Amino acid sequence: MDYKTKLEQLITENNGLVLTKMADQAGIPRQYLSLFVKEGKLERVAQGIYLTVEAFEDEMYCLQARNTRVVFSHETALFLHELTDRDPIHFTVTIPAGYNGTNLREAGTKVFSVKSELYGLGLIESETQFGRMIKTYDLERTICDIVRSRSQVDVGIMTDALKKYSNRNDKSISNLMIYGEKFGIMKLLKQYMEVLL
Repeated sequence: MDYKTKLEQLITENNGLVLTKMADQAGIPRQYLSLFVKEGKLERVAQGIYLTVEAFEDEMYCLQARNTRVVFSHETALFLHELTDRDPIHFTVTIPAGYNGTNLREAGTKVFSVKSELYGLGLIESETQFGRMIKTYDLERTICDIVRSRSQVDVGIMTDALKKYSNRNDKSISNLMIYGEKFGIMKLLKQYMEVLL
C-alpha cells in the first residue's frame, strides 16, 4: 500500500481528522500531510492537527480536536442531550483547573474550570449532528453543572431542562444525588427535584 492510500485510510478511520503523530505512528512521512493540504484534501487547523473539508464544518469536533482537554458542558451539553430546544450561540466547555482557557475565551467560548478530581465525573462521548464523537458529560452531571452555575445560566433554559430531565426514562436519580453530594449542591437539587417529581 502506498503512502497516499495509507493516509486516506487513516483519515477515513478517524472521521476526517488526522494528527501528525498518527501519521508518524503509521509510518507515513509528514510531507504527505503537506501534499494533501496543497491538493485541498486536508486543512491544517492547528499545529499537528489536520481535518478534511467535510470535518471542518463540524465546529464542535474541530474545537475539541484543537483543545483535547475540553469537555462540552452546561448549555451545550443540554443541547446534546436534547434537554433544550435552543441551539447554542456559543459553545460552553469545562476544562480542568490549571488548563489555560484564554484562547477559548478569546474565540467566544464560555469556559468553566473544575478541580481535576471532578473533571472526569460523568464524562461520556456523544455524537455531533455530523455523526462524529465528542466528549461531553452525562445527563446527571449536566443537570448538576447548570444548577451549580445557575447565576450564569438563563432561568428559562434551566427550568425547561429540569422539567425535561424529570420526564426522561433514562434518568438516574441515584447518580444525580451522588454527583450532587460531590459538588455540594445536594440540598438545592432535592428542592428542585421535589417540585418536579
